[in-house]
Amino acid sequence: MAHLVLSTDFPDLKRAGRGKVRDIYDLGDQLLIVTTDRISAFDVIMNEGIPGKGQVLTAISAFWFRQMEGILPHHLISTDVADFPTQCEKYSDILQGRSMLVKKSRPLPVECIVRGYLAGSGWKEYRETGSVCGIPLPPGLRESERLAEPIFTPSTKAEIGDHDENIPFERMVELCGKEIAETARKATLEIYASARETAAARGIIIADTKFEFGMHGNELILIDECLTPDSSRFWPMEGYQPGRPQPSFDKQFLRDYLETLDWDKKAPPPPLPEEIIRKTSEKYREALERLTGNE
Repeated sequence: MAHLVLSTDFPDLKRAGRGKVRDIYDLGDQLLIVTTDRISAFDVIMNEGIPGKGQVLTAISAFWFRQMEGILPHHLISTDVADFPTQCEKYSDILQGRSMLVKKSRPLPVECIVRGYLAGSGWKEYRETGSVCGIPLPPGLRESERLAEPIFTPSTKAEIGDHDENIPFERMVELCGKEIAETARKATLEIYASARETAAARGIIIADTKFEFGMHGNELILIDECLTPDSSRFWPMEGYQPGRPQPSFDKQFLRDYLETLDWDKKAPPPPLPEEIIRKTSEKYREALERLTGNE
């Protein structure tokens, strides 16, 4: 396993942005996305990293981008450093396995979320109102229950430290335009349906996930990451039982630990014990191995 990478600084490359996990560099008509080992929970970036996380997320995204090519074009050009522009060459030791060369696009101002099971904030809202993001659901559903049909619940994109805000589809139409909003909604539901089937064959339930889309010229494409443990809720199929929370292959494990602490979910974050870091790393790795068969 490569050494821990919490941040990158490549003087010869133009920094375009820094997210909770990814460092982005502008290469002209392309972007270089470097996935670090940073981890966030409750919109706060932890001080410690998760060993191998950047490589796992990159490999899982690349796997799904290839799987989804028949549904919608995506931004991934290559994950092989040998294909990257020459100015990236001197940083290849850091970039190998944790970076993507992608098409530059204009991101939509919304995140496209699809929920196939009743969990997390959706479960909390359902208990209070009988609906999720304003969408009424049948009475009597249990926590972690599979929904009769997946629901599309877009949200606005928040700055680091703020919370995303769920919005009705009508608001997404106002923000993106009717045609683009409808195309993104259709692609979100189709990609999720396809991925859910693929993952189920490998013993994983994808309870929910979020996608980002961008405009590349006049074409809508899938961007950012794709169906990773950071953007999705992954549950093991064995032992699945509605009526309670499920064990997970995603950072829900970390969130659950943090919920046991007397922490107000604001920066600065509490220190993470070595055992929590190790177990979180193992869960990410197991998700990759189950999905792709990689050792």
